[in-house]
Amino acid sequence: MRFKALNVFSANAAGMALLLCALSGCGLPEEQPVGKLPDGSVSILLTHLKSIEEGNKKVILELESRKDWNALAKVAETMITTNPHNADWYFVAGYAYSQAGRHGLAIDRFTERVRLAPDDILGSNMLAQAYRDAGQPARAVQVLNNAHLVRPGTPATYYLLGESYSALNRYLPAAAAYREAVKLDPNLAQAWLGLGRTSAELGQRPDYDQALKALRQLDPALAKQLAGIRPRER
Repeated sequence: MRFKALNVFSANAAGMALLLCALSGCGLPEEQPVGKLPDGSVSILLTHLKSIEEGNKKVILELESRKDWNALAKVAETMITTNPHNADWYFVAGYAYSQAGRHGLAIDRFTERVRLAPDDILGSNMLAQAYRDAGQPARAVQVLNNAHLVRPGTPATYYLLGESYSALNRYLPAAAAYREAVKLDPNLAQAWLGLGRTSAELGQRPDYDQALKALRQLDPALAKQLAGIRPRER
């Protein structure tokens, strides 16, 4: 009963702003599905750009609203050439490349973001996601574990760690990571689903039942999905 880890936070999803919100730990709006940005939402990308002047923020917002990722990447690369020590422009470049599906370039730019701002957990999360999108979950595991050495883990980092371990069929550490995620944020439904699925794979019925109970309260659709998976016999 092996399963593929869900990629609900895919950097190619239409709701990249919700991705940024989730991976930075701000939480998703109640009952708001990943992949759809609520009308009138402010660009969450811009809330993470502290060292970029207002005029350039307007340019970023305009290109983001048009989904002109190549132009956004070009702007970011130009600014990186001008100021190679500004971590925010590496973030913008990584964001644009991720949206364009250019995972190798996204990895390169998010790596620089992490190097320049190692205590920024969002940068590490986005780098790990870029590795996952590139089909390299082992590298994502390494990035997230390194991030936990710098600062305490967040629900998002543990969730991504669980997803990455799951993609490697390493269900014991995956379950442990999901367990940490729901411990820090009991309302993180996707982490409960991950815990339920890995627990089913491991034949750990108590954890499976706990996850199913939580999902029935948080997200009936995910609860139905988990209920369709039968735990292994130990």
